[in-house]
Amino acid sequence: MRLEPIAGGQSNPTFFVDFDNRSMVLRKQPPANLLPSAHAVDREFRVMQALATTDVPVPRMLLFHADCDVVGTPFYLMERLQGRVFPQYALPGMAPAERREIYLAMADAMARLHKVDWAAIGLSDFGRHGGYFTRQIARWTKQWQTARTRENADVQRLVDWLPKNLPDEAETSISHGDFRLGNLMFHPTEARVVGVLDWELSTLGHPLADVAFNCIAYHTLPAEYGGIRGLDLAQLGIPAEDEYLKHYYRTSGRVDGVTAFHFAFALFRMAVIFEGIAVRAASGNAAAGNAAEVGALCSAFAKRGVEFVDN
Repeated sequence: MRLEPIAGGQSNPTFFVDFDNRSMVLRKQPPANLLPSAHAVDREFRVMQALATTDVPVPRMLLFHADCDVVGTPFYLMERLQGRVFPQYALPGMAPAERREIYLAMADAMARLHKVDWAAIGLSDFGRHGGYFTRQIARWTKQWQTARTRENADVQRLVDWLPKNLPDEAETSISHGDFRLGNLMFHPTEARVVGVLDWELSTLGHPLADVAFNCIAYHTLPAEYGGIRGLDLAQLGIPAEDEYLKHYYRTSGRVDGVTAFHFAFALFRMAVIFEGIAVRAASGNAAAGNAAEVGALCSAFAKRGVEFVDN
């Protein structure tokens, strides 16, 4: 057996597990001192196992082990997919036409997820029905109060503004919670998603939360976790945000779309997540080597969120 850490993740440590005749992926919780409800590898395993019967591409689940006697924490094993992962939204080194196809394929995969009949695949109790944003704002506000290392006026502005500007939140779908380009695996040669990965934050939620989060890169600079704000998208071949969103709406069958609230919420949530990464880095309990640098992005994302509040 050969073990190899997979770089890039900020949350649950992940490893390639290879034998001469078999390749798998192991994903586990980090060591102790976890924030409440975080690092839920059991939920990741469950949702991907349920989605195996749908047209949402996920790896095949092999085993979940709930005890700490093998690797020190709960973990699960899944099949290792073969394909490409693109960590940067700018897709360096790629032809413009292929960049466009990659983006549209990402929107297609997200639309397929949001159209899944979650009750039919046994996920009726995977989260509460309706009221998603109310619960999430409360959750991430509490997380901020638990994890913050400093005061931040922009985060506090969002904490105050979001509960007072709630949209209709009756709709319920499976919400991935971290639906971004770097969490998708594409076919080795085709612009086609073969695996949606990293389901730690998944729940029953609102699809527009995923959509706004997925589009954060349009509103953040390259230095802000690899955003594409300020780049020449037409020259790169990357669809403009409006075109990208219209493709998703058309594919998913939606008649309404994301608003300033959805973007402000997505950026607020990411700001709190980055603060949590900073806390883990300070305690030496981070999964990635650049956690301290990433944790500093809390302020940048909170500032971007406030831009939607002020406009």
